[in-house]
Order: sequence, then structure tokens, then C-alpha cells
Amino acid sequence: MAARNDSTSTLTLPDTELRDGLITLRDCLRWAASEFHLAGLFYGHGTDSPWDEAVALTLGALHLPWSVDPAVLDARLLPMERARIVALVRSRITTRRPLPYLLGEAFFAGYPFDVDERVLIPRSPIAELIEEGFAAWFPDEPPARVLDLCTGSGCIGIAVALHLPTCEVDLGDISEEALAVARQNITRHDVGERVRAVHSDLFAALPGRYDLIISNPPYVDARDLATMPAEFRHEPALALGAGADGLEIVRRILREAREHLTERGVLIVEVGNSDHHLEAAFPEVPFLWLDFERGGQGVFALTADELDAHAASFA
Repeated sequence: MAARNDSTSTLTLPDTELRDGLITLRDCLRWAASEFHLAGLFYGHGTDSPWDEAVALTLGALHLPWSVDPAVLDARLLPMERARIVALVRSRITTRRPLPYLLGEAFFAGYPFDVDERVLIPRSPIAELIEEGFAAWFPDEPPARVLDLCTGSGCIGIAVALHLPTCEVDLGDISEEALAVARQNITRHDVGERVRAVHSDLFAALPGRYDLIISNPPYVDARDLATMPAEFRHEPALALGAGADGLEIVRRILREAREHLTERGVLIVEVGNSDHHLEAAFPEVPFLWLDFERGGQGVFALTADELDAHAASFA
């Protein structure tokens, strides 16, 4: 990671001087990318380079879509628009807050979601499975009941409801603060007739059975948690860390999920970099590790039958 070189950064100038020197959207993009490169930021919350971060910030600040006509690059910006971009760039660099928190919004599976420090920023590769309608497991008809366990912002479950308009979805989380954000997103996407948010310690307050249980639970092991870049320290620790090997919550899910699945139900769980811990803990279990075209790792699937067959391992 490049070290910050304040002697060449323009952030030593006052905001008003920066604002007055940036005229077009192209100016703002180039300037933001240069400053991000100098600052040595970490990119892992929706972008992967200084340029992509600059594009996301400027378009987000101006409420423009990613698909905007490139001709807009040479549009002159109002002083207040330039001032907002300057303030966001300065805040991104000085506070290391992830950009979606600064904008109050993140995109997942093609949809925008409200986010703030009460929830993780959506970035799960499970989005690809949602966009495909989980066709690998439900080729003939979609699941009727779906549970998004450890839901956070509700992005996974709500995206499922939007892509599969006949299913009913429960969003479960132990954090009331996270559920408040999830409810905002239920309202934002007008899916309240089919999606409900439930305060629950894993399955404790979730009666009934589901055709599909999806979970992106806390799974960061103690070593990774201690060495994460500063950007991640703005996210709720409750949603990240899960003990020495990152599997405290996953073990409970494996032990309890079968009682909440239908006979042909499927469990899909993201464990990220803790995948090697999981395989070491349960070497006899045939976890199906999923591949993703857009990148990502550490997501497994188990059927109800497989959970039955290995129940003794999870006990």
C-alpha cells in the first residue's frame, strides 16, 4: 500500500480553493482519483481501485447512475456540487470511512440499499445466485419460503424477494439496530407484504420451515480481525468477528438449520476466508463450494439430506 505524501496532496488547500479550481465532472474525477492514489486507501466495499472509487464517489454525490452518458463528463458543475465532492473526498481520506457509509447507499444484486454504521456494507458474491434465481437447486419453481439469517441491512433477503416475486422472505438478526436499517429497506423497495424483519438469536424466534436458508454470518477469525484495514473498523464488530477460527456462529447454524428446512430444503452460507477452518473442522462433510463469475470465495451449499447424513458431526 502506498504511503501518504502530504507534500504533494492538494488537500493542504482550503475546500473553497479546491472547489473553485474544479469545474467539470471530468476535473473532479481526475482529482479524486489522484488523491485516493496518494492516500493509499483500501478498496473492498464495492470498488477495487482509486479510479473506480473516484467514479463511485462523484456519480453518487451527483445522484447519477453508473450508466450515465459519458458526454456528461464535460458538464460544468454547480459550486454546491463541487463543494460536496470535495467534502466527500476529504472525509474519505481523513476518516477512512468506507464510501457507501459516506453516501448512505450501496448497490447489491442490481438494487440500491440504505446503509450506515449499524450494518455491514453489502458485498457478498451470493448476489450472483440471487440473480440466477437459485436455479441450480430450484430449476422448476422458485423457493416458496426463504430465510435471510444474520440479515444486517436486509439486502440479501430483499434482493431475493425482488428477483423472485412469488416467494415470502424472513429477515432474521440479533441486532435491533441492524433490523431498523433492514426495515428502512423493506419500505424503500415496497416489499412489506412478502418480507418481514424478525429479531432473533439465529433461529430462536423463527418458527416454521424454509425451502432456502441463506446466511452471511459473522465469520472473520481473530487473526484477520486484528489485521483488517482501517476501513473495516467502521463496520459493526458484532457482524464481523466470530472467535478464534471464525466459526462460532457457523457451527450453530450447521447444528440447528436442519430443523428449519423443508425436506428438499437447501442451506447456503458464506464463510469467506474461514473456509479452510471449516474444512479442517468437518473433513467428512461434503461441502459444495460455489464458484462465481465476478469473484468471491468461501460460500458453501448443503442440502437437507446432507445435513441429516452428517448431523452427528454438527452435534
